[in-house]
Amino acid sequence: MKIAIYTLGCKVNQYETQAMETILTQQGHELVDFEEKADAYIINTCTVTAVSDKKSRQAIRRARRLNENAVVAVCGCYAQTTPEEVEALDVDLIYGTGDRMQFLDDVQKAVHGKQQVNVDDVMRRRDFEFLPAGGMEERTRSMLKVEDGCVNFCTYCTIPYARGPVRSLPIDQAVSETKRLAEEGYQEIVLTGIEISSWGKDLKNGLTLIDLIEAVCHAAPSMRIRLGSLEPRTITEEFCLRAKVLPNLCPHFHLSLQSGCDATLKRMNRKYNTARYLESCRLLRQHFELPAITTDLITGFPGETEEEFAQTLAFLEKADFASMHIFPYSRRSGTPAYSYPDQIPMVEKEARAHRAAQVAAQREQHYLSLHVGKILPILFEEEKDGLWRGHTPNYLEVRAEGDKLHNVVRLVQIESVSGNLLLGKLVEA
Repeated sequence: MKIAIYTLGCKVNQYETQAMETILTQQGHELVDFEEKADAYIINTCTVTAVSDKKSRQAIRRARRLNENAVVAVCGCYAQTTPEEVEALDVDLIYGTGDRMQFLDDVQKAVHGKQQVNVDDVMRRRDFEFLPAGGMEERTRSMLKVEDGCVNFCTYCTIPYARGPVRSLPIDQAVSETKRLAEEGYQEIVLTGIEISSWGKDLKNGLTLIDLIEAVCHAAPSMRIRLGSLEPRTITEEFCLRAKVLPNLCPHFHLSLQSGCDATLKRMNRKYNTARYLESCRLLRQHFELPAITTDLITGFPGETEEEFAQTLAFLEKADFASMHIFPYSRRSGTPAYSYPDQIPMVEKEARAHRAAQVAAQREQHYLSLHVGKILPILFEEEKDGLWRGHTPNYLEVRAEGDKLHNVVRLVQIESVSGNLLLGKLVEA
């Protein structure tokens, strides 16, 4: 079959799509671009915001227009939480966020006009579904999914209802996959999951995330190991002392924030306050040289006053982030915050997002400027606009002149800042 896949959402969705691509090609199917005519279209959906839901629906409709006789199969978080909405969109197969192998089998068996819905009770899941990492030769880095699920139940978030409780990839399997990826030639692994800070809780063997990180780093000492999004509670003195002696651990730490105001954080049911968050930042800067501390921010959460937002803006300056992802609050049906009073108009939410983005841009420029003159190892990925594009260990984009640098790590002297990236020249060996 010719099969096209369209993926929305987070790195976990991207990882699961990559695994499905690997399995399908091993079975002899041909992967084609989503805009081409295919025998089957797979849409891996996201539901983190209302915009994500809309984009998921648009992709489903586009697949049907591209080939009205094709199998249209939908999986992912939007399908898990609102399968009835997907059913109404003329699709053949609906799965949620689990049992990807059976999903792929059913894609191949599906017959247009005989709709099948197979969405489980996500809260009853207890086992981690292992899916193969890597498999795409043109890529320089591979994601390795080590955790699924979340039990934080932030009041704005649908993901616990889409992904279920915490399930962890056992450490021996993580080590085995890491070694295999190193043998396949990848230069970097990103440890990803829905909430990797909770890795190990379900295993009940006393191991925590730092144990996993150490094991993976030691399994492939020549590879960069990068971490996915972390909760601030992860960053302790012990964590930093053990992490800083791992030479291949990338000093890039994405710490979820969402608000810089304690009152707003409490309404969000976040498990920290701004003082604890700043302590995490302090520890990282104490133990790592110029670590990239990045974050997410939600603007216009219900009840957020102008004074509370001003506290957030001041906090952004104090935390001094390397970069930020900023989103207006998206009202999600089924979450506690959906029915909170004092909902803020979208125009104000977007205006606050714009104001926060201005602070973020200033801090990003400052952080980039600190690297001018330094000599840094760059993992190059692709040639773009006449220059080779790659990333520093702390995930700053760098461009430099060169030849045949794909999947190669080279030292580069940083010469200048250009927009939100760095320009430099190769250092001769």
